[in-house]
Amino acid sequence: MGSTMNELLAFIASHRAEMATRLSEHVVLVAASTAIAAAIGIPMGVVAARRPSWSRPIVGFANLAQTIPSLALFGFLIPLPLIGGIGTRTALVALTVYAVLPILRSTITGLQGVPPAVVECAVAMGLTPRQVLQQVEWPLALPSIVSGLRVAVVIGVGTATIASAIGAGGLGDYIFRGLAMVDPTVILAGALPAAMLALAADAALAAAGQLADRRRRATRHVVVLALVAALAVAIGLSGRSAAGRADLVIGSKNFTEQVVLGELMAQVIERQAGLKVERRLNLGGTAIAHEALLSGGIDVYVEYTGTSLTAIFNEPPAADSEAVFQMVRDRYAAVGVTLMPRLGFNNTFAILVRGEDAKRLGWKTVSDLAAAFRSPPTVRLKADATFKAGFGYEFLERPDGFKGLSAAYGLQFAQAPRVMDLNLIYRALAAGEIDVTAGDATSGLIETLGLTVLDDDRRYFPVYDAVPVARASVMRQYPAAAAAIRSLAGRVSAADMRRMNFAVDGEKQDPAVVVRAFLDRIGGFK
Repeated sequence: MGSTMNELLAFIASHRAEMATRLSEHVVLVAASTAIAAAIGIPMGVVAARRPSWSRPIVGFANLAQTIPSLALFGFLIPLPLIGGIGTRTALVALTVYAVLPILRSTITGLQGVPPAVVECAVAMGLTPRQVLQQVEWPLALPSIVSGLRVAVVIGVGTATIASAIGAGGLGDYIFRGLAMVDPTVILAGALPAAMLALAADAALAAAGQLADRRRRATRHVVVLALVAALAVAIGLSGRSAAGRADLVIGSKNFTEQVVLGELMAQVIERQAGLKVERRLNLGGTAIAHEALLSGGIDVYVEYTGTSLTAIFNEPPAADSEAVFQMVRDRYAAVGVTLMPRLGFNNTFAILVRGEDAKRLGWKTVSDLAAAFRSPPTVRLKADATFKAGFGYEFLERPDGFKGLSAAYGLQFAQAPRVMDLNLIYRALAAGEIDVTAGDATSGLIETLGLTVLDDDRRYFPVYDAVPVARASVMRQYPAAAAAIRSLAGRVSAADMRRMNFAVDGEKQDPAVVVRAFLDRIGGFK
C-alpha cells in the first residue's frame, strides 16, 4: 500500500500541469451542469409543489431520464444536432439530465413540508402568493433544496468521470487511461481526486445548508450567486476552448493499441504537416468513435477493416483483405469519409488460454478447444473449478464475434460467458478468473502474462487491417495532413505494434514517448 501511494504521489508530481487541467475540467463540468440543473429543477419543483396534479408526470419524466445508463445516454446524444456531438457540450447535457431529479425532488419536498399554518398566517397578513413564496416558503425550504444540490453534485462528480469516453476531459481521462494500461497508479490518479472532490463539494454544501438555518435570506443570495458564477465560469472556459480550437481532432477507442495509434496519427500530422492537433483519445467503443467522426466531433481515427465491414456496415465477415478494403472504402465514401492506406498490420481476434493449460491439455487450435466440450459437456481444469469463458462487450454482440465463432466451431460452454471490459480481460485470464477469452492478436500482454493464442484453423475471423479513417472535407482542407497520414502506409508491422503495446502495457511507458521513439526509429519524419 505504501509503495502504491508513493507511486501515485510521484505520478501526480510529474503530471502537475496536466492534473490541474483535468481537475479544472472536472470542476467546470460538475459546477456548470449543477447550475443548469438548478435553473431547470427548482422552477419545475415550485410548479409541481403548487399543482399536485402536475407533480406525478413531472417527477415521472425526471425519473425516466435518470434510469438511462450514462454511456447509453452519451451514445444517444452524439448524433443529435445542437446538443450532441463529442466533447463538453454533450457531457453538460447528460450531466444536467442526471442532476435535475434530486434537485426537483428536494424542491418539492421542501415546499410541501412548509407548515400550512405558517402559509395561512402569511396570507392573512396580506402577502401575495409571490411574496409568500419568496419570504416564507423559500427560506423554510432552502435546507431541503441545498440537500438536493448536495446529492446532485456528488452524482455529477462520479458521472463526469465517464464523460471522458466522449472526449469531455476531466479526471476520467486518467481512469480510462489506467484501465487501458492496466495500471492501478494511473486509475487512482483519476479516482482518488474525484472521490476527494465529491467529499469536499458535499462538505461545502452541507456547511451552506447549516448556514441556511441561521441566515436564510443571505444564504439564498449566496447560493444563487454561486450558481450564476459557476455557469459564467463554464461559459467563459467553453468560449476560450472554442477560440483555441485545433486544426484537426484525432480520436481513438478505449484500449491501449487504439490510444497508441491515435497518438501516432497526431504526432505524424504535427511533424509532417505542422498543424495544431487536439487529442480526444479513449473514446467509447466502435459505435461512439464512428458517430463522433460522422458528427464532426473528431476528424481522424484508426479503424479495422473487418470491424468496419461487420460492426459499422452490417455486412457478413470476409477474409479477402483487398476485397474487404475496396468494399469498406466505397461504403465510407458514401457517408463523406475517406479510407486512407492500410498501416501494415492485421489485428485479428485471438482466442486465448493460459499457456500452462494449453500445454497440459494439448490445445493448439480452436478446434481442440471446441472438441473438449462435446463429450463430456464440461471440462474441469482443476478439481474445484468449472471451465469459464469471458469476453468483451463488443465481441459478444458483433456478428463476427462469439455467436459466429460458436456456430463455426460448435463451441459450447456449460456456463454463459462472463461479460468483461476488454482492458481487464487479459489480467482476468492470467489470474484464473476466466479460462478462455478473445483478445487482440497484437496485444503486448499476451507474452507478458504467459498466454497462448489458439490457431483459428477454420479461418473464421475476417481480416482486420488497421486503417486510418478521416472526414473527407477535412482531408481536402488540409492536404498536408492527408499526405502525412499516407506516409505511414505499410510502415507499421504487427511486430511493431506488439512492441509498442508492450511498452505501454508491460513497461508502463507513456504512449506519446513510445510513439516518438517509434517514429524516430523508422525515420523519414521531421
